[in-house]
Amino acid sequence: MVKTLIHSGKVGLEGLKWEERAEQPVGSSEIKIKVKAAGLNHRDLFALSQAHEKHPVVIGSDAAGIVAAVGAEVTRFKIGDEVMIYPGSGWRKNSDTAPETFTILGSSEQGAMAEEIVVSEENAVHKPAHLSWEEAGVLSLSALTAFRALFTKGGASEGMKVLIPGIGGGVATYLLQFAKAAGATVYVTSRSQEKLAKALQHGADKGLLHDEDWIEGIGGKVDVVIESVGAATFDKSLDAVRRGGTIVTFGSSTGDLVTFDLRKFFYGQYTLKGSTMGSFEEYEAMIRFVEEHDLHPVVDAVYPAEDFKEAFQRLESAEQTGKIALQIG
Repeated sequence: MVKTLIHSGKVGLEGLKWEERAEQPVGSSEIKIKVKAAGLNHRDLFALSQAHEKHPVVIGSDAAGIVAAVGAEVTRFKIGDEVMIYPGSGWRKNSDTAPETFTILGSSEQGAMAEEIVVSEENAVHKPAHLSWEEAGVLSLSALTAFRALFTKGGASEGMKVLIPGIGGGVATYLLQFAKAAGATVYVTSRSQEKLAKALQHGADKGLLHDEDWIEGIGGKVDVVIESVGAATFDKSLDAVRRGGTIVTFGSSTGDLVTFDLRKFFYGQYTLKGSTMGSFEEYEAMIRFVEEHDLHPVVDAVYPAEDFKEAFQRLESAEQTGKIALQIG
């Protein structure tokens, strides 16, 4: 039997508990992974907001661990290999958008928060040697989201000015690290002086409070804004972009609906792009980028598996800077 973190019956943390489940069989092209660490993501909170009375959900999209068994046709891995999982399925090559068949772990009976998980060998990569288990366990989904938004969609490169409103969460922290590694000048905003101070420690060139004059604080305008806050900051983000610049949005934590001056937008020849996670091709590119630049995820806190409720409460309160991990194996 395998301990598995399952959500069912009740909305919120009351419906979340560890249960014993039968071991999954390993198919011919699959690998079984003994999970060492798993990462929490905001999409897990969305899963908890549903009751899942008929179809229990195994929570979690991120995990890292050791290969415990391999199928007969597996060629890329052997027992004992240290691996991480790609959190998606059905999106191999980089493209303008995900295929309609694309799915993400943690929204069905197959999720990452378990003592063991079985995945296709195509959905795993070797763990970068310089990462700890906790760092590897929190990397995949948020870092891939940041990588696609910043580079594939935002076109960020050396010498550019990048603005990241709402610093503190996992994706925003990866955006900061990636943009600095690429040679960009990075500005961040927050309602919290403490989060701004931590962002400066992690390489941000300047931190601004949400209610400050961003353009004055920056000393001009930026080339790219990566937006995830939504209604609370969108107008200020648009004002902070230079004419011909780009806004990429991948989230809307303060509201989905925004209004802006369309005439100003087309006269300024701005570009607005949406982004969601990323393809396996981009995932491999992100892993190479992390290795080449010797980057380490910012891990805010690590909780033992039995303290999962405290971990999710910290995520829900948005107190963290960086990522939260569960120690499982």
